[in-house]
Amino acid sequence: MSTPESRIKSKLDRMLRQEKVWFYSPQAGAFGRAGIPDRVAIVRGQFVGIECKADITKKPTRLQVDCMAKIEAAGGKCFVVYDELTIEEVRTYIRGATDGPPRL
Repeated sequence: MSTPESRIKSKLDRMLRQEKVWFYSPQAGAFGRAGIPDRVAIVRGQFVGIECKADITKKPTRLQVDCMAKIEAAGGKCFVVYDELTIEEVRTYIRGATDGPPRL
């Protein structure tokens, strides 16, 4: 049974694959590092963190907010996605940052 958040992750993953973006799902739980975004990606050499939430009412935790702030302070970019519109904002960023997806 899928959860609302897992459905958002699946939609995000599908979009990232369509855009030919390299991405990774960091390990969660005891062997992972708390606060890391659900997806990390590289867009033309820039680190991009993407945190997924089930809907607009769900907010990132303090650890997630702190981690995303550190990523952006280091020159990366972060997003929080919770629906198709916010996923499309990531796509718009990808296309703007890359002048279109690389075609292999």
